[in-house]
Amino acid sequence: MSVATKPTSNKTVKAQPFLKWAGGKTQLLDELIKRVPAKYNVYFEPFIGGGALYFAIAPEAAVIADINDDLVNAYLVVRDNPDELLEALSKYKNEKDFYYSIRSQDQSRLSKIERAARLLYLNRTCFNGLYRVNKNGQFNVPFANYKNPNFVQTDRILAASEILQNTDVYQAGFEKVLVKAKAGDFIYLDPPYYPKDVYSDFKRYNKEQFHKNDHERLAELYNKLTERGCYVMLSNSDTPFTREHYKEWRVDTVYAKRLINKDASKRGEVTEIIVTNYDY
Repeated sequence: MSVATKPTSNKTVKAQPFLKWAGGKTQLLDELIKRVPAKYNVYFEPFIGGGALYFAIAPEAAVIADINDDLVNAYLVVRDNPDELLEALSKYKNEKDFYYSIRSQDQSRLSKIERAARLLYLNRTCFNGLYRVNKNGQFNVPFANYKNPNFVQTDRILAASEILQNTDVYQAGFEKVLVKAKAGDFIYLDPPYYPKDVYSDFKRYNKEQFHKNDHERLAELYNKLTERGCYVMLSNSDTPFTREHYKEWRVDTVYAKRLINKDASKRGEVTEIIVTNYDY
């Protein structure tokens, strides 16, 4: 488990996600925000993804994490080296041949800033902003040919960097990160969703998949965090499996639009659940 820390900043900044991410929570923000506890100590989000809720509430102290080392590196660079990142991005081009030359790069030969710039660039210029890798961990999404993708994002990156000054960033699994959670802390869990159908594996975040037994481990940890006195909120798909594993807690049904599915007929509005172990 790797971690880096920076001093806190007193500056108040309105920040938004700097990455598009499959499973992002921007469309559910209103539902999530109204469930955030009025008072809490440290905010934890071990499946950070695009960080929509994190940036929306801008916690005074936070711990965020993800198993995806490419994603975690981007957060660290945005926090610690935003100017260098913007300088690197300014040299990129919205051209097909250039895109595939960047996509084919060997990440082991890149600096942390080059690696972060590569991810942000590919994220904004690839098809649908979809992060997907093959079984070898190689990014394999095609060029989208958008007319004017904003892959530099100066204001957004600088604003995100300010919020991240208050945050410890880990590359680790959820169980290791949440060992540190204490009574009074607020934890938001947004794992890769339990599959509703055979197409749900279409979005592959990294080489490791989040399987049924991982969801069962997460449900067990939810109960342990409750016993520890933590405020815990979880998002997941609306299935008999998820409802059964969280039936002891408040389970609310919400509606979201599914934008990514191999079967076009299964895109559209679907039900999801939000689970809380506290009143709001």
